[in-house]
Amino acid sequence: MLSSTYLSQSLMNEEQLLMKAIVYSQNGLPISDENALYELDVAQPQPGARDLLVKIHAIAVNPVDTKVRNGAPTDKPRILGWDAVGVVEAVGEEVTLFQPGDEVFCGRYYASGQLCRVWSGG
Repeated sequence: MLSSTYLSQSLMNEEQLLMKAIVYSQNGLPISDENALYELDVAQPQPGARDLLVKIHAIAVNPVDTKVRNGAPTDKPRILGWDAVGVVEAVGEEVTLFQPGDEVFCGRYYASGQLCRVWSGG
């Protein structure tokens, strides 16, 4: 799982970590509307057996984000974000190719959000 909006964390209470997310609640609003996209604190997910938790350093708006926001009704805040770069914070117990501290990028164009290592070009 890519926590594509893990921007910063705070404690809601002693047990629950939060992360910042960019969400929408009403589809089709013009982007100039202050409710078109907004920041929300949401529970930080825990990686499943084959998942990564990634602390995001930068995101990009993908055409898919625009299409989802315009055409996908939702009854609760929905997190957007397909393209991102960041650092692995935690891995699931079955993950073997990544470890905490790895720099990664992800995108919708890579097999349903599959993560890829950042390549230095060397």
